[in-house]
Amino acid sequence: MRSLLIAAAVASIFLTNGQSIAPPPSFEILTHRMDVDVDGAPNAYGPPGKPALDYLHNAYGLDEHKREIVGYVTEKDGKTPVLQGPNDPYPGYYVSQTAFQDPNNPNDRDPRSYVDATKINYVVRGKAAERRGVQVGDFVAVYSVRTHKAAFAVVGDTGNNTGDEGSLHLLNDLGYPFHDGKDDAVEHGEIIVRFYPHSNPKQQFFFTQTSLNEAASALHLSLDFSTSPIAAKAHPTKR
Repeated sequence: MRSLLIAAAVASIFLTNGQSIAPPPSFEILTHRMDVDVDGAPNAYGPPGKPALDYLHNAYGLDEHKREIVGYVTEKDGKTPVLQGPNDPYPGYYVSQTAFQDPNNPNDRDPRSYVDATKINYVVRGKAAERRGVQVGDFVAVYSVRTHKAAFAVVGDTGNNTGDEGSLHLLNDLGYPFHDGKDDAVEHGEIIVRFYPHSNPKQQFFFTQTSLNEAASALHLSLDFSTSPIAAKAHPTKR
């Protein structure tokens, strides 16, 4: 059985006004794979016949016994989808949700209150990260040992105990030419997630990747994986 490889991250030391500043504490996890997550995108799910980024059956939770809809907002019956209105990004589509929500917009029926997977880099928090204190909204740095690209992201969703999911925008940033959440996935253990627990205590929400990158850089978070013990051991599987 494959197990998660977890190690303390070794990051660079930054110089500010002549003083060395160590980045916040972090740890790394090597994912087994990474499925494309489109939750939070306003066109993630829609009624049959409408072109959407994902299949409706992917909106259900992984617990087959509960068969709970988690990918989009429903009425109180837990079945009837809430539809976007004429002033929303995709009128008639379902309101796709994420665990990380804009604290300044508590309207559960507003698609803008969730992390848009087509615009923002995010990962899904698994049990291993949760046990080490990672909160929804915390910052992460993500690296692909295949493409040698790294990107900042946030913990945008939950619901997958493995944590082996990332937003469509994140996978694109890492150099994977994916288009939707239907069948695309990184099928091998080649993506490393560096978690920075408690790095976003005010739950700062982001509508653009640029603003997320600026906030991560202001905290002296690092995209340097050259000294990562996991990256040194991980090798992409040959296709």
